[in-house]
Amino acid sequence: MNPLSLNAEALYLELVEGVRALFQPGMRLIGVTSGGVWLAERLQRDLHLTQSYGVISSAMHRDDFARRGMTAAAQTQIDFDVNEAHIILLDDVLFTGRTIRAVMNELFDFGRPASVKLVVLVDRGGRELPIQADFFATRVALPATQSLALARDEAGAFSFNVEAR
Repeated sequence: MNPLSLNAEALYLELVEGVRALFQPGMRLIGVTSGGVWLAERLQRDLHLTQSYGVISSAMHRDDFARRGMTAAAQTQIDFDVNEAHIILLDDVLFTGRTIRAVMNELFDFGRPASVKLVVLVDRGGRELPIQADFFATRVALPATQSLALARDEAGAFSFNVEAR
């Protein structure tokens, strides 16, 4: 699929169905800053979930922290007990797997979940670590020199930005 033709809203509807299929009573959503948080926020509303979702940042566990430093992204906020929780971890784009590795380290700083399912809007391949999504709405190929990120307008509608890295 051509990344310039990606319809983020249509892919989000596919993601809703994927989460609905994975979701079991009592599961909790945690979104990776920032695109995954936007997905968690909207899923909570669209799936009529009453429990709050968590926000998780990869900043403190990045293997490139010395080069990148702290980002302006939101910090981790999980207001429920992670121990023995069944979690759906949400992110917008899965690429090398390094962000998910960092997020998993951060998650385990809060406790030991019973299970974690990874759900992403786009899987772009290019894995450097053995990490895979339990569900993805689509798969696209992009050169390593480009980045793909979810964007959200003032009305909450999703789109994608493709930029040079």
